[in-house]
Amino acid sequence: MANDKRRSAGKAGTSGKAGPSDKARKGGAAGKPGKAAATATAAGPDPAQASNAPAATDDGADLAPVVGGNLRRLRTRRGLSLEKLAQGSGVSRAMLGQIELGQSAPTITVLHKIARALDVPYAALLSSSGSSGPQLLRATDAKILTNHDRSFSSRALFPFDKPRRVEFYELRLAAGGVEQADAHAPGTTENLVVTGGTLDMEIAGEVHRLGAGDSILFEADVPHAYRNPGKAETVMYLVMTYAQEVG
Repeated sequence: MANDKRRSAGKAGTSGKAGPSDKARKGGAAGKPGKAAATATAAGPDPAQASNAPAATDDGADLAPVVGGNLRRLRTRRGLSLEKLAQGSGVSRAMLGQIELGQSAPTITVLHKIARALDVPYAALLSSSGSSGPQLLRATDAKILTNHDRSFSSRALFPFDKPRRVEFYELRLAAGGVEQADAHAPGTTENLVVTGGTLDMEIAGEVHRLGAGDSILFEADVPHAYRNPGKAETVMYLVMTYAQEVG
């Protein structure tokens, strides 16, 4: 693996993570994988947190009610008011209300913030009922999340409806794109392989250069970032493993 390690002079921010879950992050989790920066106020939704354009690139209309229902269920199960969740997540009360009503599909960054506040992987906010036996996941039916500027996308390659410790994602990062990811839950690991393009993977301030065919395994309970230094899209596949079963 071409592994160019160097100290990063600084982190460029996006408002998008990876995220996988809990991911990607990113200004953004992802969780993953993405993570932004602006702090929401109780006065109203921050345009950097969400917009009327859904986080899902293809199925936002279907994703919004699923996320809204899961958010309401997880929040009420924990006895949290919208105000308390807003304080714990940094997402405005107004935005949380819109998400619960299915009026807005959040970005990867917002999903990760909410998931961390609820102490669940962000995939738990995307789960829907499933069936027994083989489950065929059509590309046309995929849940695809993006960051605020749509330079980073995360597509789940697994069903959300069963308990699990492992999740599998396809990640895409546009040329020049950056996706910031907050630390995942303790014990979370990411195993990433690049199948196209170039990636600068920053982990706790140290940068690793990966090309097509290169892979990296790291503990993801520290801040990390995905950067595309090239002129073509970077395509990656990510396996996230949690210390405890989720879902």
